[in-house]
Amino acid sequence: MFRRTGLLAAGVAAALVLAACGGGGETASTAPAAPAAPAGGPLDLAGAGCPATVVFQQDWQPEAEHGAMYSVVGPDRTIDAAAKSVKGSFVAQGVDTGVDVEVRPGGPNVGFQPVPALMALDDDITLGAVNTDAALTATGNQATVAVTSQMTVSPQIIMWDPASHPGATTLQQAAAGGDPVVTSGDVLPALLASKGAMAAAQSDTSYEGTPARFVSDPKILQQGFATAEPFIYQNEIAEWNKPIAFQKVADYGYSIYPEPLAVRADKLDGLRGCLDKLVPIMQQAQIDYLANPGPTNSLIVDLVNEYQTGWTYSEGVADFSAKAQVEQGFVTNDPASGVFGQFDPARMGEIVSTFVPLLQQQGSLSGPAPSAESLYTNEFIDPSIRMGTP
Repeated sequence: MFRRTGLLAAGVAAALVLAACGGGGETASTAPAAPAAPAGGPLDLAGAGCPATVVFQQDWQPEAEHGAMYSVVGPDRTIDAAAKSVKGSFVAQGVDTGVDVEVRPGGPNVGFQPVPALMALDDDITLGAVNTDAALTATGNQATVAVTSQMTVSPQIIMWDPASHPGATTLQQAAAGGDPVVTSGDVLPALLASKGAMAAAQSDTSYEGTPARFVSDPKILQQGFATAEPFIYQNEIAEWNKPIAFQKVADYGYSIYPEPLAVRADKLDGLRGCLDKLVPIMQQAQIDYLANPGPTNSLIVDLVNEYQTGWTYSEGVADFSAKAQVEQGFVTNDPASGVFGQFDPARMGEIVSTFVPLLQQQGSLSGPAPSAESLYTNEFIDPSIRMGTP
């Protein structure tokens, strides 16, 4: 089963929620615990007002794009296959921070509920992965504030078969023949149509997250992720087993921050002391994960195998993803400031001006639109943390 866009069509969600069945009991590791962080130091979360268990809520199944979250789960972890979660000591930069961490997957594991809705329902969730376009539609008690970016550019792509679209090097060229552009939601094709990359009539929102249609009808164009589909189609789908062509939708204005870590807006003040230390830890955790992804990727694959939801994920895909995140520029320092994990105010303003009309047009946003400033804060960012520095 493949991943889809965050703004999932309701019909697809209903059909795929059946895949959430399965899983057994708990599996505990017998690995030794990490040494304790120095009391009062930057890695001591126990004395910073953090919850006894920092709970991370992801928006999809375990995968390498979530590497930073999974990388801080200590070696004393317990996998709960029934609850679909993994818990252990919160270990950062080789030391135990004094609190535990729990990582929960999203998607079919939670009935495809959006992360802001889950955060509104469950006070235990500390931080959730909330795409910026999803944050725009989360209002009232579901409003969230992003506190650090983990990926800088969205790896969302539209892909096509090179043989069926000879000579096409861009999405606009591949779509020029009028073939269907298959996605799982309305916002992405509406954006692409507004940018002239495709005609609105080409939009087909019936994507179900499987390769079946693309393999049987290679003239279609289909959504995917640059961090997964190029490897999967060439190496793991026997009926295809050849390269695909693609272009990032970020090239056509899909400027969202993908899955930044966000806190519920009404909990921001109460968590400030914790976030002062937790946010820099997560800035560094993403950099450290990408420098040595192997151990965390093994955990991610183990979790997929333990959860038994119908989602499949191999070490090959995980390794490819970690490399692609860096080599294709999806995880970078903030281009405006040079700081890793920091949000660019100008880009946030652009996101609001681009996506609010689209979301209103699709009926996903009603009432007053949030301001760009309400969607994020850089106050907890450590400006010394940058990719490529010792």
